[in-house]
Amino acid sequence: MPHEGGMSDEYEHGRRDGLRLALAILAAEEGKWAALVGESPSWRTNQTREVRRKMLEVAQKRIQTILNRMTPSEGEAISDELAAALDKVGL
Repeated sequence: MPHEGGMSDEYEHGRRDGLRLALAILAAEEGKWAALVGESPSWRTNQTREVRRKMLEVAQKRIQTILNRMTPSEGEAISDELAAALDKVGL
């Protein structure tokens, strides 16, 4: 595996796209579980749903941190790139 400076821009872009896709999937799952919290008459089920929702929220934050470390500091171009990636997955 090439060292960090030797990776092509296309490869790095692909890695960022993969992380953005994972982030979008986690956001959709977290939204699903957030809607279910408190809906069950069982406190145990509601507690489990809340734990799952929180777990997905933490995973999103971790992936966002990794993505922020990987993205070049070009400012506005990255925002456009992120918006385009999210449009692709329908978010």
